[in-house]
Amino acid sequence: MPDNIAEEKLQKEFNRWAEQGRGEEMESHHLPIVGPTLALMHLEPSDRILDVGCGTGWLVRKMAAQVTDGKVVGIDVSDKMIRRAEAASAGIKPVAYRLGVAERIPWVDNYFTKAISVESSYYWPDPAQGLREISRVLAPGGSAWILINYYRDNPYCHQWGPLYNTPAHLLAADEWAELFRSAGFADVTHRRIPDNSPTPDVYTGRWFRDVEELKKFKSQGALLVHGTKPARR
Repeated sequence: MPDNIAEEKLQKEFNRWAEQGRGEEMESHHLPIVGPTLALMHLEPSDRILDVGCGTGWLVRKMAAQVTDGKVVGIDVSDKMIRRAEAASAGIKPVAYRLGVAERIPWVDNYFTKAISVESSYYWPDPAQGLREISRVLAPGGSAWILINYYRDNPYCHQWGPLYNTPAHLLAADEWAELFRSAGFADVTHRRIPDNSPTPDVYTGRWFRDVEELKKFKSQGALLVHGTKPARR
């Protein structure tokens, strides 16, 4: 499936994450910012939703509980993540998974009513092409929702770049919005989604210097960029 060296590196890295069980951790890490995002998306029972960078499928399964008469499809560059997602989703009828990348989404044109990507888009080798592909597979009037913790407007995440094992794009909110517009989206907006989850008294991880920096990062919030594919005239 990988078409170039960048995609091969991504697949290798996220296969490593899958082997370490990090895919299953994503629900607890991301739910504080995903919950408000889903509320803004106003999911309908008949929606057809695409999750780009679905990992082990926790968000696919969460959305499928509301999309009882539609379909939820997850794609991921990691074949090991996809296998874990399929195993965890056995018997859930409106759910499907595909091995794929944002730049070449393995689905037909004009199908989905909504698309979401959580903490994935800054890893895409070509975000502009990824957004064009999301536009391609969205039905006219469909909407795209991209949620990003690593972005230039939040100074408390800039130190992450050297810690990543694959390249990542540190773009500002306005730059992401312009990529949406260049991909053909209309009514493009962006906002912050603060992380209001409890913060531990002591921080021992490698992503922040201390608890105070973690608190400042969470208060800045994740970046949510949203756009709509114009309806046919």
